[in-house]
Amino acid sequence: MNDIKNKIKKLEQEMQNPDFWQDKDKAQGVLKELNALKEKEKEKFKYDKGDAVLALFSGAGGDDSEDWVRILFEMYRKFCERKGWEIKILHEHKAAASGGYKNITFEVIGKGVYGELKNESGVHRLVRVSPFSAKKLRHTSFALLEVIPKFVTPGEIEIDEKDVRIELSKASGPGGQNVNKRETAVRIVHIPTNISAHVMSERSQQQNKDRAIELLKAKLYKFRLSQQEKERESLMINKDVEAEWGHQIRSYVLHPYKMVKDHRTEVETSDVESVLEGELDEFIKAEKNI
Repeated sequence: MNDIKNKIKKLEQEMQNPDFWQDKDKAQGVLKELNALKEKEKEKFKYDKGDAVLALFSGAGGDDSEDWVRILFEMYRKFCERKGWEIKILHEHKAAASGGYKNITFEVIGKGVYGELKNESGVHRLVRVSPFSAKKLRHTSFALLEVIPKFVTPGEIEIDEKDVRIELSKASGPGGQNVNKRETAVRIVHIPTNISAHVMSERSQQQNKDRAIELLKAKLYKFRLSQQEKERESLMINKDVEAEWGHQIRSYVLHPYKMVKDHRTEVETSDVESVLEGELDEFIKAEKNI
């Protein structure tokens, strides 16, 4: 994003040159390029002031990665509470053995949520002595975070009915009990991209379906942006490939030393406990200059 800002600044400086309009064809070309860049910048920040949907997926690491998803969820929940933002769980797949999550999707409601959290998307790596290891061995775990805007302007993303597959299941409550015997949980898959949305938080099947379609449109919107800009990451997440060594954006080390380091901004701290308690401001502030 910084590249776009720098190009805009460079072109605006060029337009200040007294001789700029002497070559009208060149000047018109510069003006056209400037307008296109400003539109691109505007599109990028379009949903920054609104709500966001976050999804965490366990990656390589088994029980430890599922527990790591739980820890990350608590970290973001505490960060959001400090900000005065509301959290609503849309879907969760709990892991019975580890007590963690295979995946969890939650909505964050508040002013400027997406703008604050969008750059947290990526693989988060944990190094610690595993609580699941009888020999107390050090273990590396990975979890993948996906952040998308909650709303997409009506008509911006159109979905053809023949391009989606709708799957129904029973929504489960605490302790794995079914809320009712009807299949109310809804998963919608966009067949051409294999992008999906799963919602089980609403009371009726239709409400879950409407919310899942809204969520799917938001995912497709972000995917379209990533395709346009030829970004490496997309929302077609392969959890077995992406959430592993070499793809992490941030590492959290608890043993043999303590450190949290963001590999994109080089921001780091030894106060791991505070970070896991939701003290993310320093990292998020630095991300805005990525």
